[in-house]
Amino acid sequence: MGISDLSVFQALKTKMQWHQERQQVLSENVANADTPGYIGRDLKAPTFSDSLNRSGVKPVTLAVTEPGHMHASSSRGLGDPRKVGSFEVTPDDNSVVLEEQMMKVTSNQMDYQAAATLYSRGLGMIKTAIGKS
Repeated sequence: MGISDLSVFQALKTKMQWHQERQQVLSENVANADTPGYIGRDLKAPTFSDSLNRSGVKPVTLAVTEPGHMHASSSRGLGDPRKVGSFEVTPDDNSVVLEEQMMKVTSNQMDYQAAATLYSRGLGMIKTAIGKS
């Protein structure tokens, strides 16, 4: 098992790959900002539960020992995503607002840099611990 096979490093790799793919999608949105009828796209952020599902770990569920007990339900609707409208309507009838896309690009770059820094510092700490620095 290599150092980069540790679950923390695998999660950071997945996060960095997601940011790379998102950067490509956002750049396509910026490139098509003047294309009539173009609908902007974005990637769904990976979640912890998605990572668990891919790794084969079964979810933890509550045991019902008495029929009168309350049941836990994930369909409450409180955490459901809601759509937020754009700040402006573009004159060429597409859904891309350049300012929003640039803010997403900047945020994406900063998040990628944070993950890359964590990855490299984690590797550095492990190298120091085994005496190879």
